[in-house]
Amino acid sequence: MPCAFCEIVANRLPAAVVHRDDASVAFLDRSPLFKGHVLVVPTEHVPTLSELPTDKLLPFFLLVQRVAAALPAALGVDGTFVAINNVVSQSVAHLHAHVVPRRRKDGLRGFFWPRVKYADESELVAVASLIRERLAT
Repeated sequence: MPCAFCEIVANRLPAAVVHRDDASVAFLDRSPLFKGHVLVVPTEHVPTLSELPTDKLLPFFLLVQRVAAALPAALGVDGTFVAINNVVSQSVAHLHAHVVPRRRKDGLRGFFWPRVKYADESELVAVASLIRERLAT
């Protein structure tokens, strides 16, 4: 079975992409903790962080950093939560960093996380657009 994230990187699966470059792709999570939850994946298929070639670490984390910096201004949130699962709780076996927008008292406690759904595809597209615009600046 093909890797879903490799399919997104190759434009064979649809995704609300907020940034794309040679090293990484950032797109909205379809099952977000909160609206604006972004996944950042390297374009090269590697299952875990420890398998990412050293020369790819900086470009990958630079995009994670840029997304984390963009979300508060783009979405009017207080900050972000950044996480990477390696094997355990990794729903897709392709390295990905979660960049989750946070508000004070948003209900996110430990690892019992609420899930918030987009009302529809147009809301998903609108949130992606806000983040994309902020990343372009």
